[in-house]
Amino acid sequence: MLEPLPTLRRAIPLRAQNKSSSIPAAVRIALLLGLAGAAFHAGDSRADKSTVCSITVNSADEKETFRRYLPEDKYRFVELVEKGRPDWLASACRQQVSCDVLVISGHFNGTEFFSEHVDSREYLPVEEMERASCSESCPGLFSKLKEVYLFGCNSLNAEPASSASAEVARVMVRSGSSRADAERVARALSDRHAESNRDGMRRIFMDVPVLYGFSSTAPVGSVAAGVLDRYFRGGAAAEVGKGRPSARLLGQFSSHAMTAAAGLRASDPRAAHRQEVCQFYDERLTAADTLAFVHGILKRDIGEVRMHLERMEGFAATLGEAERASPAYIDALDALHRDRVARQRYLAFVHASDEPAVRARMVRLARNLGWLTGQEERGELVQMVTDVMAGSVIASGHVDLICALNEEGSLDAALDLTAAARAPAPSAGHAAVRACLGSEADRERILQTLTSANDDDVRMAQIYLERHPITDANELRTIAARIALMTEPQAQVRALNALAGHRLADRASLAELVRLFPNARTVGVQRALAGIFIRSDFRMMDTRELAGVLREYRIKSADGEDLIDVLIRRLQSA
Repeated sequence: MLEPLPTLRRAIPLRAQNKSSSIPAAVRIALLLGLAGAAFHAGDSRADKSTVCSITVNSADEKETFRRYLPEDKYRFVELVEKGRPDWLASACRQQVSCDVLVISGHFNGTEFFSEHVDSREYLPVEEMERASCSESCPGLFSKLKEVYLFGCNSLNAEPASSASAEVARVMVRSGSSRADAERVARALSDRHAESNRDGMRRIFMDVPVLYGFSSTAPVGSVAAGVLDRYFRGGAAAEVGKGRPSARLLGQFSSHAMTAAAGLRASDPRAAHRQEVCQFYDERLTAADTLAFVHGILKRDIGEVRMHLERMEGFAATLGEAERASPAYIDALDALHRDRVARQRYLAFVHASDEPAVRARMVRLARNLGWLTGQEERGELVQMVTDVMAGSVIASGHVDLICALNEEGSLDAALDLTAAARAPAPSAGHAAVRACLGSEADRERILQTLTSANDDDVRMAQIYLERHPITDANELRTIAARIALMTEPQAQVRALNALAGHRLADRASLAELVRLFPNARTVGVQRALAGIFIRSDFRMMDTRELAGVLREYRIKSADGEDLIDVLIRRLQSA
């Protein structure tokens, strides 16, 4: 996570209070005018240039194309990313960089721009963009922009992201409301809170005349650069930085789903929503101010509370000790503690929710806000687990959630509260949950399940092993031998992927898997084996023999170079 952006204040120089100056007024005025003129001409070369800022977290192809075609006497370029430092955006703020044009290059997943290179540490979270936009802590960085180019997939996708409004409606029905009332409330919540990527970018880049982005898959950097090259070769450089949508640019990218939008205006109906969102990110507000705002939300209809859950979580989780210890924050927290009505309504929603992950998140937030003690938090989570166990179907997400929550063993009590604790678990999902709660019998069952023919059951075992890897070498050998005998390729791939996380260093287990490679039925199985070998201790294998087996028995594929090729090169170098 990038460091919070500092609130910048313009320094006002102190001047001597000399009322009886010996310099005549006319002379003083002439001197001041002369100095002002000199200062103006000194900065003249920069003043009439447009500044193109770039945030390059993946491909530099797009930025370099802009640089190649925009004349130096009219444009200056500033790269905001500083390699090796996590606070590069804050650094740009401290330098008071002022941007006319912003070019952002990176893969986009709705929450951050990131690199395809696993060793890259540079990324741009939307949360940091929110902070820069809302708190005005970066004078000029966003506020003076005329154009923004978002070279990331779905960066201006207009389809609303998944909304919690349907969940709110289900809870209302479970709590006794009519379906018609629940659907009416859900529609109202969705209209007010549901946002697409396009809505979010328009809100962040408020008042910016033109935003360019993509409604679906964006072209990779080299392809985007080629399209930009054709655009600029047509004499379009003069369009950049003018703050007017370019039909020529959109036409060049028409086959790549480029689209344009304008930043939000104060007159837009969603401007009120932006003001509310900014309450969570505006650094000019103290922690006590934000907590008072959160308290106001908690007083509202519980549907509104649910829609703001993620932002309230972020606020509560990032508070520092000094902020929590301030008298103003303590007073605001005390007022929240005394609001028993809001607390009761909040916990009633928690108990009625049919989403275990949401229940766990809301319980954690209640603990962070002081509405639950540590013991009460554990009690709420134990009840959630027993409710999940009482269901006839347990999803893989439920297994992962409960295994993660019980890493310290604090929820083991839930196993004893299960009505059929001593009876066999009715499904692999139930067995995986019970194994995560400390049941040795269910652990044995889930290890057997890892090599079953049912892919869904193998998935449950895989999730369990991600949290509770096998440490006994004999167990690993037994499982490796059983995986080699599996006949269902999809389930076999999943079982091999589960084993890959163990970074094998056992000679016998690896030898068993090497023997499997020539007999693998699909290229997927062979690639899964390569994934195990590449993560394993090469000292436990005959690298020359393995490289020979890979070359001789690999199944031909039209996909081009893959992990098997990478493994062969590493074996050769080893």
